[in-house]
Amino acid sequence: MVTNNPLGAPLDTFITGVQRPFLISGPCSAESEQQVVETACALQNSGIHLFRAGVWKPRTRPNTFEGRGEPALDWLMTARRETGIPVSTEVANTQHVEACLHAGIDVLWIGARTTVSPFAVQEIATALEGTNVPVLVKNPMHADLPLWMGAIERVQKATGAPVWAIHRGFSRYGQKEYRNAPMWEMAIALQTAMPDLRIICDPSHIAGKRELLEQVAQKAMDLGMHGLMMESHCQPEAAMSDAEQQVTPAQFEALIQGLTIRNAHIVPADPANLGALRLQMDSIDEQVIELLQARMNLAREIGKYKKNHGMTILQMRRWKEVFKTRGAWAEAAGLGPEFIETYLEQVHKESIRVQNDEMSQKKPDNK
Repeated sequence: MVTNNPLGAPLDTFITGVQRPFLISGPCSAESEQQVVETACALQNSGIHLFRAGVWKPRTRPNTFEGRGEPALDWLMTARRETGIPVSTEVANTQHVEACLHAGIDVLWIGARTTVSPFAVQEIATALEGTNVPVLVKNPMHADLPLWMGAIERVQKATGAPVWAIHRGFSRYGQKEYRNAPMWEMAIALQTAMPDLRIICDPSHIAGKRELLEQVAQKAMDLGMHGLMMESHCQPEAAMSDAEQQVTPAQFEALIQGLTIRNAHIVPADPANLGALRLQMDSIDEQVIELLQARMNLAREIGKYKKNHGMTILQMRRWKEVFKTRGAWAEAAGLGPEFIETYLEQVHKESIRVQNDEMSQKKPDNK
């Protein structure tokens, strides 16, 4: 029997001692005891450190599969006994936490739909007071960094065990390529604000499609994230939830083996060369800011013109033209469409602010 964790040792010590990448895998949902145990056994030699399966599934609409509930916790514990791998599941309220603690579940996670509510997170945190259970906190559905940080802080106050974050992407209108927009800058901002926090990436919920999993997982590793949570199922095509984003245990193992894992703390052999490149980047950033300042000065002049000629600030024909032409320029330059879209939105927002300042200026009194 493979024992990825000697269950006699403190779990929090085991978890914090694992080097990158910390690997979590298992089915989206616990559908049957056979499915849970079969998947766990198939993952036994893949190097995972934690087996996952959703017992309670918060679905967007009713009359869809919402999990097997509390009886499925026993299936997870059977998988744990069979493989020696610690097990985890999602909780959304006090009853879920109490049931998991009673069953002996090793690690809990708080889902994106729950993280959006400070009341729900506090309820979970209160239920965890005095325990030593590790908890993973997924980002909220929408890009709200203080909300994500607040959820983590509430749980940290309750449990003495490790509390980590899970980056699973964000709901965003117009998102096409991925199920959820990665918005990597949010994970970077969280790491900057909480430098000691470990962040796990969830490529399954970002990608939404198994063919995109590897590129998302590699990007997470390149950014220095601590690990990956990816959904696997003994029969993905027959999965009762999120079938399109799940892989077989064998596919999961092959994907992990194909990743390049870089050292997040390596000291460069030639630091002078790296420093020279960074100096060039600093210089370019300075020039970019100067150009943006020049652009906003032009926006201010345009605001004055519109004010003097009775024109509205927002001119949709012009905005569509800018968006179309700049998008084409960016594509030709090899820049990502999501990046240029975000850039143009922010530049347009600042231009409107500058023009609005001009519109709001009162004419001096002529005395």
